[in-house]
Amino acid sequence: MGTRKGAFILTADGKRENWAVEGPLFAGWEIYHMKGSPVDPNVIYASQSSGWFGQVIQRSQDGGKNWETVGNQFSYEGEKGTHQWYDGTPHPWDFKRVWHLEPSLTERDTVLAGVEDAALFRSADGGKTWNELAGLRSHETGSKWQPGAGGMCLHTIIQDPSNGAGRIYVAISAAGAFRSDDNGTTWKPINKGLHSDFMPDPEAEVGHCVHHVAMHPSKPNTLFMQKHWHIMRSDNAGDSWQKVSGNLPTDFGFVIDVHAHEPETIYVVPIKSDSEHFPPEGKLRVYRSRSGGNEWEALTDGLPQENCYHNVLRDAMAVDRLDSCGIYFGTTGGQVYASTNAGDSWNAIVRDLPPVMSVEVQTIA
Repeated sequence: MGTRKGAFILTADGKRENWAVEGPLFAGWEIYHMKGSPVDPNVIYASQSSGWFGQVIQRSQDGGKNWETVGNQFSYEGEKGTHQWYDGTPHPWDFKRVWHLEPSLTERDTVLAGVEDAALFRSADGGKTWNELAGLRSHETGSKWQPGAGGMCLHTIIQDPSNGAGRIYVAISAAGAFRSDDNGTTWKPINKGLHSDFMPDPEAEVGHCVHHVAMHPSKPNTLFMQKHWHIMRSDNAGDSWQKVSGNLPTDFGFVIDVHAHEPETIYVVPIKSDSEHFPPEGKLRVYRSRSGGNEWEALTDGLPQENCYHNVLRDAMAVDRLDSCGIYFGTTGGQVYASTNAGDSWNAIVRDLPPVMSVEVQTIA
């Protein structure tokens, strides 16, 4: 997992009862994201960022024991042009940091990177060199993209394992969701059905503040979205969306994920509002829907139900692939909670870390 003051690796056996903690790695640095390769779990990438020293990409080839600095040149392709600034004026594209790393599903040394200012990059040599997939940013809507409160970041990358042509979904704050059906060459906005009251045109083609998107690999046309407000669902690869917030106490939040074996079981962590980033009533509750939305149940066993004012950030939840599905999430208070029974009960497997920015999980046979 990545935190604001370094990276940590937590390991346990298949029972997931006792956890060993290694870290901090890259102590003092913000680690926006760490993720291992599904092709070779020994290959792990980390995005290391500092306001003083800039962006560094690290790569391990032995499961996190040793690390090497790889390529850190993220250059926008061609004429950079402009996007809209907070006040609506034109602003040049300016690379700041890597928010998300997504290793290829099939190629050991290929990895995608989502960056701020929002763009998508690909490396085919283990992170040594990076090339922009410029069709996304140069889409006719790109000049209309505008940062949200946290900047204009490409934070979600989903690869469709069933699509031979190379379908990729991405989400950008605050531009919306986009899909490529040709491995990143061309893109289309997929925001029909999203509604954002803060925009001059609440149903515009782009400009929606999407916080996170999740997909189960067995149902790649079904997407679940946590938007700035609203939980959304699409059953046609993002061509249209419908609201499935149902009986949630609030539908503002950052994180959303899907059960490993039940593609209609989804998880969210409601936060009070966009101005008060903490759980309603100071009660930390994960909500689960077993019906793909609308009907939600609060999962509270083992979670603090008073005086809890932590947030859960967009990349800070993950699921494992064991028979009894494990769910993990980290908080801005430095706790990591785990459930070995799909959310029925929870246990804090580590406490008192720096604010947790991202959590990923690998099951290694």
